[in-house]
Amino acid sequence: MPARRPAVTRAEDGTVQIAEPSSGPAFTRAVLDVAGAVLTWPVLDPTGLPAAEIHDVGQAQQWLWAVYGERTAAAVDAVASGAPEAAAELMPPEQPTALAESAARLAFGHWAARWWPASHLDGIPALEPAALGLELAALTHECQQLLDEPGEVEGRELLEDHLPALAPLIRWRQSGASPHRLDRVLRLIDDAADSLGVDGEALGRLRSALEQDDGPAGTPLDLADLFVRQREFALAAGSAHPVTGRVITRGAGTNDWCRYPPGFADAAEDAVSWTVYARGAGRWIEVEVVAGGTAPVSGAHLSAEVSVERMNLAAEVHVDGRPPSRVPLARRDDVWTGRADLDIRASTTPRVEVGVLLPGFDPGPGAEDRAAREAVRALARRRLREAAAPYDGEAAQSGPLLAEIVAAAAVEEDF
Repeated sequence: MPARRPAVTRAEDGTVQIAEPSSGPAFTRAVLDVAGAVLTWPVLDPTGLPAAEIHDVGQAQQWLWAVYGERTAAAVDAVASGAPEAAAELMPPEQPTALAESAARLAFGHWAARWWPASHLDGIPALEPAALGLELAALTHECQQLLDEPGEVEGRELLEDHLPALAPLIRWRQSGASPHRLDRVLRLIDDAADSLGVDGEALGRLRSALEQDDGPAGTPLDLADLFVRQREFALAAGSAHPVTGRVITRGAGTNDWCRYPPGFADAAEDAVSWTVYARGAGRWIEVEVVAGGTAPVSGAHLSAEVSVERMNLAAEVHVDGRPPSRVPLARRDDVWTGRADLDIRASTTPRVEVGVLLPGFDPGPGAEDRAAREAVRALARRRLREAAAPYDGEAAQSGPLLAEIVAAAAVEEDF
């Protein structure tokens, strides 16, 4: 499929735009902050080059030509200077450039770190965060032409945070059964560490390993065992409270991924469940949410004064269309649970809607995005199937991430 034709336009606020970002909820777009601009790719229907919103044309000129081609870079400069908008006949390069491909892969990796729909209920394994973090560090180094100082700092932090994961990646390479992409990632990590002045025992072992040949092809390797994984992920049964009342009604709640950071809750559509009980004239609701199988990850919407480690989810409960009330949830094993009394007449069956959120993070409920969430789950399953197949290509946006290959190897064992 040929890359789409970008139209260069100028918005009322002075920003210059190349094409228009795809519509849909946030979890259907891969976004990358670069020098002077924000780039956006559609995750569900990749169409080639990204859309761009450029707020500093001078900064962006350091990479525009290397992503979109010289004619588009010149058009951006002209439009920013007040020339008429460049129409859609502007042609990008016939083939995506190496920088465009690496940027697309980096953006997808960041998307996966935030939105990958890990779910025990749906049979979608979590991505190994250390393998993903190291590949993101390598890609950040590969895309340094695109980045401003904050982006470069983020690359250093990714590298330093995930250095312990070098050991299993080196063992994977030495097995002789690793994809060609792994060697590329490890060499980029070595180069990035050298450029940033990062050193240590793990990097010393990496440099020694890169000077040696790979092991014999086909050496047996249990890839899933290379990384420390949470293996005992079992759904807890029962309720946090003894139930002595009768059930009035029960149902599944809305699981909106945008309302909490990754890792807090299982991404399945039916991970949120609730039951309304009665005993005498009393009425109460009990909410259960299947917990995520990985450690929670902080997000940009978290208040600066709070930390993820001491934050609990809450259920937002609507009864008969009245303003919502929040039910604090506490984690018990692999389930978040909570209970609250309801103010309803004894002779009625309430109409109940329940959602789950993290106070301090929640951007507010959005539109009904169930179809989009199902599409993201389908994307994850397709990518895992592809990651499980023999693969030794260099495709940037479509090829599996190392973390996806590891997750695919763990499917049979963990699920």
